[in-house]
Amino acid sequence: MHLTLRLILALLFILQAGLYAQDRITGKPFATRSEVIAPNGMACTSQPLCTQVALDILQAGGTAVDAAIAANACLGLMEPTGCGIGGDLFAIVWDAKTEQLYGLNASGRSPRSLTLDYFREEGLEKIPALGPLPVSVPGCVDGWFELHGKFGELPMDQILAPAIQYAEEGFPLSELIAYYMGRSVPYYIGQGFPNVKATYTVAGKVPGKGDLFRNPDLAGTYRQLAEKGRDAFYRGDIARTIAGFLQEQGGFLSYEDLAAHRSEWVEPVSTTYRGYEVWELPPNGQGIAALQMLNILEGYDLASYGFGSPEHIHYLVEAKKLAFEDRARYYADMDFIDVPVKTLVSKPYGEERRALIRDDRAGSYEAGEISQGETIYLTVADRNGNMISLIQSNYRGMGSGMVPPGLGFMLQDRGELFSLVEGQANTYAPGKRPFHTIIPAFVTREGKPWPSFGVMGGDFQPQGHVQILLNLIDFGMNLQEAGDAPRIDHGGSSTPTGQPADGRGEIHLESGFSMETINALQRMGHRVGYARGIYGGYQAIRYDAEQGVYYGASESRKDGQAAGY
Repeated sequence: MHLTLRLILALLFILQAGLYAQDRITGKPFATRSEVIAPNGMACTSQPLCTQVALDILQAGGTAVDAAIAANACLGLMEPTGCGIGGDLFAIVWDAKTEQLYGLNASGRSPRSLTLDYFREEGLEKIPALGPLPVSVPGCVDGWFELHGKFGELPMDQILAPAIQYAEEGFPLSELIAYYMGRSVPYYIGQGFPNVKATYTVAGKVPGKGDLFRNPDLAGTYRQLAEKGRDAFYRGDIARTIAGFLQEQGGFLSYEDLAAHRSEWVEPVSTTYRGYEVWELPPNGQGIAALQMLNILEGYDLASYGFGSPEHIHYLVEAKKLAFEDRARYYADMDFIDVPVKTLVSKPYGEERRALIRDDRAGSYEAGEISQGETIYLTVADRNGNMISLIQSNYRGMGSGMVPPGLGFMLQDRGELFSLVEGQANTYAPGKRPFHTIIPAFVTREGKPWPSFGVMGGDFQPQGHVQILLNLIDFGMNLQEAGDAPRIDHGGSSTPTGQPADGRGEIHLESGFSMETINALQRMGHRVGYARGIYGGYQAIRYDAEQGVYYGASESRKDGQAAGY
């Protein structure tokens, strides 16, 4: 039976690979459409209505940050399966005036009254995925106000007005989000979580594609933020409602935890890849894994091997394995752990790790020894040259299942990503930020902005960042084709939760790779399989200084849109 399944999958790969032929007049075989090009501003989000909201804000005189906040608020309403103000936020901003990048870590911390001993006493080896225990402080709203205070121009009531109007009057549910809501909402209801049915159904039924969906409770919450600012969320009635509800459900997050929350401005971290400066945020996120992978891959002439070759996939996967072993050992909240970031992203360390890779064989690795010890993504650019790369999520799609009464949103379950194994970098502690998967990216060339981009999808995100860059730099693809080209996802590396994993793992290939490549990978000892829908989602904006225009691209696998003016 196993052999029969393998043969069926092999035939599927062959048939689907034939879809990618050199039959486009542009000569770009993977591109599903042309790039969007505009002179004054660009917005790329995973929902067309939210892209239009961002453009309206830009044309009203708003900055890239103003438009990004407006789009994020809209997405929290229209894509509750991936984001919302119950979750966290990370951003990288290019400020055209100072010609500098700024990083914001707007992730929340664990409850201060919840200790590691509690989990031991309950006999838990892992923090539950759902319910009140994995809920950490939602950082998104504070992130909005931090970004707005530093880079905003329009008043917050004007920025939030479009999302409020859509929440009150309704919007037609898009195809992909309708699919995910149809899978998620009944499950949460079946688990007996309160307020889910009242918030996410229409007359008791989950809305389908094209059905008008309203969320008047979320409109009321947004209106409080517009009128009273961030303290309405962290120190007012919203905070009291969140804390009271969670404690009724057996949780630990308190009003004091919310009132004490703060975001952190951080310096983005970079490495170079073939002359391009690639920027990520430091831990507690996983962004530097992409930088580690690039340092390893820079030693291989990938362009000569070609996209989709066995060598391309083999070296990419081996670099990922090496970086993810370090990710599991070292990445955590840097307020608690001295993460050796400079060493991990250095060229000498990349060379040291590269030396472990065999050219002809799949490997299993351990972390390096160092002496010092579904999500949404959007990007916006304005007419003054400012750009923002922003990612925001609840984790596990909609989140924890905890919907505070009358507020219109679900709380995140990021705390699930803590380890309960004592002595690890990411071991649970009160007031600690959990390891995070969501990462924004930015690329500069000779100190000037190039692409602002991101790829959604949990553990896939560093792999996705690296693949986009290889497609752009090594394989000469344009911005749209770089996102549309078939993707590679490797699973099985060690994780920051302390759970065991198979070091060899399995490669999942999206349709479009040849059978010859698959056979070659298997001869090297790689396990190759097929999986549907795990390959992330992508948005990007590239500034062309010579032409003075923006290029935009959006994910072909989802409902998104790139648009400019």
